Amino acid sequence: MNLSEKRKQKLGELVVRLGVKFNDLNLLNQALTHTSYANEAKDHSLHNERLEFLGDAVLELASSTYLFKTFTQMPEGEMTKARASVVCETSLAKLAMNLNVGQYLLLGKGERLTGGEHRPSILADAFESIIGAIYLDQGWQTAYEYVLDKLNEEFIAVKYGYNLKDYKTILQEVVQAKGQHVEYKLLAETGPDHAKTFEFAVVIDKKIDGKGKGTTKKEAEQHAAYEALKKYGIEK
Repeated sequence: MNLSEKRKQKLGELVVRLGVKFNDLNLLNQALTHTSYANEAKDHSLHNERLEFLGDAVLELASSTYLFKTFTQMPEGEMTKARASVVCETSLAKLAMNLNVGQYLLLGKGERLTGGEHRPSILADAFESIIGAIYLDQGWQTAYEYVLDKLNEEFIAVKYGYNLKDYKTILQEVVQAKGQHVEYKLLAETGPDHAKTFEFAVVIDKKIDGKGKGTTKKEAEQHAAYEALKKYGIEK
């Protein structure tokens, strides 16, 4: 497929955001092409489902390899749970959001009108597709290192057992141990009804200690709690 200069420029922006080079921008473009767009396009665009399938396998193998080598005493059952917590829709969608992947997606008119660029499932699938594209373009080692870098926070959570709990529960435990009070405050609610974005602040003893956004109130609160935990030293 011949990419327009405008599209090449947009993809170049994303390449900088991703922090990984591409020899073949067509692979990255395919990773960002939703089935809804491909079905409507007249240029026989390739959608990203096959790359998503490959990226999912790369993510599973990369995370499995890391867990196996790093947590040498962890039983198979716990490794399975840990991997599931690391490579889940929530974490992958969050990574895609942080990279602003949504603004580079090619979506059909219907998906675009209903806020598809903000939908966690579409973003998570796109991130998997990008991993598949990186693997095909740059090889296993680059893809492996990229996955470990991007999922570093999730692996830290596994190391300290945080992956088995939600961040709000962890923060509640930390705050209660210090004799403090925690509450969540809605800061903003934007977007149409079918594609809302919420922003929450976590307030500890009347001081804002973290802010988070999400497509649901619960997700936004979780992100806010995680930001607060980082201030408390989640790595410690």
